[in-house]
Amino acid sequence: MAADLDEKTDRYEGLLADALAEADPVPPADSPLGEAAAEYLEMAESYLEDGRHFREHDDPVNALAAFSYGHAWLDAGARIGLFDVPEAGHLFTV
Repeated sequence: MAADLDEKTDRYEGLLADALAEADPVPPADSPLGEAAAEYLEMAESYLEDGRHFREHDDPVNALAAFSYGHAWLDAGARIGLFDVPEAGHLFTV
């Protein structure tokens, strides 16, 4: 079971890191929606850092949760139009 958790944690960390690299804010940065996009990115980046911290401290369950939450912020932002993201592939559900 630990191997499954490790594999899933690896996969979700990679998914979040890749999604962060692909998410380009759409609204102008100085607009309210631009500020929201920046906040969504900040949340996703923070969860990526948190997940990596948990992994370093042998806490894969919380690491997986953090990576999942971070990706959810990006995916939600993409669905409401804050980010330009690839429509093909596995990174986003848009």
